[in-house]
Amino acid sequence: MHLGTPLADKKGKGEIHPYQNGRKSRLGMMKVLIVEDNKSLIWLLKEMLENEGIHHVKTAENGNEGYCAFLSFQPDIILTDIEMPLKNGLEMIRNIRKLHPHIRTIYMSADPARYQCLLDEEMTKYKAGFLNKPFSASKIMELIYENYEGSI
Repeated sequence: MHLGTPLADKKGKGEIHPYQNGRKSRLGMMKVLIVEDNKSLIWLLKEMLENEGIHHVKTAENGNEGYCAFLSFQPDIILTDIEMPLKNGLEMIRNIRKLHPHIRTIYMSADPARYQCLLDEEMTKYKAGFLNKPFSASKIMELIYENYEGSI
């Protein structure tokens, strides 16, 4: 998985990602909860978000911890793996939606086919985002910005 900095001017031509250009400063106010059972991926995602200017990032390693973190942190967006021990990401979000029906959510999975029906419902009813593992940092930021823009 490539998690290099997507904002860098890769070709020296002054190319800018769509969430820049005055919008990036708003990302600093955003609160993101990462729920993922892979500690290395948690670290990479947290570092990447903080490097992009998102400084309010909290992490959890399973759906139970994620639910508790949601209650105390009240994030704007939840970035969650689907398959995790104790409680999967879809179960966790179902419980969170009882309290906050329109929480912005981005799901991650290397095997989405197993949950396709539930993911389709989430994407249709709640406009949830989805990242197929492995994914790029630019795709994460694109989805985060789209979801954040939709919430303000």
